[in-house]
Amino acid sequence: MNAIDDTTAMILAAGLGTRLGAITHDKPKALVELNGKPLLQHCIENLTANGFKRIVINVHHFGEQIIDFVNCNHFSADIVISDERDLLMDTGGGIVKASPLFKDAKAVLINNVDIISNVNLGMMAQAFMDSMDDAWLITQERDTKRKLLFDTENQLVGWTNKSDGQFKWAKNDSTATTPLNYHEMAFSGLHFFRSDLFTCFECKPQSVIDLYLTLAQTKRIVSKPIQPDFWFDLGKPEQFERAGTFLKTYEK
Repeated sequence: MNAIDDTTAMILAAGLGTRLGAITHDKPKALVELNGKPLLQHCIENLTANGFKRIVINVHHFGEQIIDFVNCNHFSADIVISDERDLLMDTGGGIVKASPLFKDAKAVLINNVDIISNVNLGMMAQAFMDSMDDAWLITQERDTKRKLLFDTENQLVGWTNKSDGQFKWAKNDSTATTPLNYHEMAFSGLHFFRSDLFTCFECKPQSVIDLYLTLAQTKRIVSKPIQPDFWFDLGKPEQFERAGTFLKTYEK
């Protein structure tokens, strides 16, 4: 059995898509089309092409549309819905809520629905399963206001928002000194973790970055940099246009 057979993928598709404005007035971000195909379909097909056979999708905003879309299409994967229509759980809370659905897996890949890339996720899943780490945060050297902070061993030590100077540190008490040696990396919206990693947290709306900062006090939460041919965060309309133009050329 390949290690990837023990890995479940989860697509975070419950967001409100507010950055897309009127585009998500009557549909979820997951069903906004890129080159004639919904983002959710791009994600599902990419995951199955990388060998993932079980996929969890969380839903909230127009969640019934996503459920209908999955039911009306024949994807080559076992797809399960984590229903957040009663309460949006944010990125961390959504993972905690879905944790019982990971019980048959040894590891989990998270893929934000608005992240489109050609990262070899199947190969990374194999490597993660072979590692001794508790989680891999897939990172890039990319210009963004929000950065993850890692020490010289690539262990997560903090987070910063450069637009307002805010810092959050992974430390056991408020009197601990901040790390002197750390480097900044941009989060890619992709991450791997052991399937039981989040079961210790309360099921409530919360950020996954905050949960990782808590876990980093006792677990190996490390950076894994990538340099793919393409990676797009499709949060704004102009990014759809840029990605669509690139992919038309790339796929020829």
